[in-house]
Amino acid sequence: MAPKKRPETRKPFEMVLCAKSKKSRSPRELEPEAKKLCVKGPGCSRRFDSGCLWEKLTSLQVPPPCGSIVRALHHHKLGRTAWPSLQKGLQQSFLHSLASYRIFQKAAPFDRRATSLTWHPTHPSTLAVGSKGGDIILWNLGIKDKPTFIKGIGAGGSITGLKFNPLIPTSFSPPQWREQLGCKTLKATLSEFIPAMTPAKPYSKVSPSSFWFCSLDVSAKSRVVVTGDNVGNVILLNMDGRELWNLRMHKKKVTHAALNPCCDWFLATASVDQTVKIWDLRQVKGKSSFLYSLPHSHPVNAAHFSPDGAQLLTTDQKSEIRVYSASQWDSPPSLIPHPHRHFQHLTPIKASWHPRYNLIVVGRYPDPNFKSCSPHELRTIDVFDGSSGKLMHQLYDSESSGIISLNEFNPMGDTLASVMGYHILIWSQEKAGMCK
Repeated sequence: MAPKKRPETRKPFEMVLCAKSKKSRSPRELEPEAKKLCVKGPGCSRRFDSGCLWEKLTSLQVPPPCGSIVRALHHHKLGRTAWPSLQKGLQQSFLHSLASYRIFQKAAPFDRRATSLTWHPTHPSTLAVGSKGGDIILWNLGIKDKPTFIKGIGAGGSITGLKFNPLIPTSFSPPQWREQLGCKTLKATLSEFIPAMTPAKPYSKVSPSSFWFCSLDVSAKSRVVVTGDNVGNVILLNMDGRELWNLRMHKKKVTHAALNPCCDWFLATASVDQTVKIWDLRQVKGKSSFLYSLPHSHPVNAAHFSPDGAQLLTTDQKSEIRVYSASQWDSPPSLIPHPHRHFQHLTPIKASWHPRYNLIVVGRYPDPNFKSCSPHELRTIDVFDGSSGKLMHQLYDSESSGIISLNEFNPMGDTLASVMGYHILIWSQEKAGMCK
């Protein structure tokens, strides 16, 4: 059943520090409330089935943490343990810790749904979230002061992409943020690039009724901004907003643009024309100059390179997550069936990578037409292993049970920010006294 559109009325800013409650239970603790399901076998060797929440709970059992991480590190230093084995042990330890993750802060600062979020690249407690009305909240979780709120233009001002300027250090005093932090506007504020402590400056004077940007990424090394618009154009600009080139690379809207973190001349673009294309920015001459074209069965919401740049994660608008290998672009991808269908009044669901481990995090939108769905299925945050496609863990809070569209771990990988409708949820490992 599609979610009902909420009336978009202004309401006062609300931020909640969550108290420890017995109601904040994990999906496994809620097992009696859900119906167990039968999972069908895989269709091929490279296709993975997430199944549903409660089938074969032992398959979701996270391996026990390493007996001693310190010992494992010591053995690695002595050459007795290979790095992949050590990395696997660290990942298992992190997965084990997810059982204690709870929502410890939440906020509802907008009068329209949240549409984008990003963590500061060097300050892991600083978060920016944008809304459909153009509002932006700058939230430093490490201080008790009220988050900074930047008012948008209202209807037609949707923030579809957010990035901090990595070249300019950020001041964390809220009054200075209000005075010094500006928003570089891309095509009449329909997509935002956030530089710290620089004056606002429009990138383009193109009428917003005809064109608007839908995606955004930035490279600190090359000092460029890349973005895609609603008609299939991809534009490369320098940090001052000067346009380097503007080419039509897709037949329809470019929903996502991402630069490879290890090779920033390597660009991936996703589109509703059901393709993801890989480009070399040094050789772009036109729409046919792509290196690879990766066809999909449905429009694509996102394409994210893994932190090491070796994999590409794509999310379509129905029920499929794909993982491509950078060494074998032409080989069939790993397929993870997962319900996250598109709905007009819902922020598109996008899967993302954990910054330190080969893990994928994505919100679940239960679909009655999904082959292994149940009417009692919960709207969880699912964590998959990026190598095997296996569902490793699910986060759930009974007091925040809406559809969670966006999830992103901070650079340290220990705090998760989620977007659920009008709400911002902050997940972290539960510690004694943390939520008191």
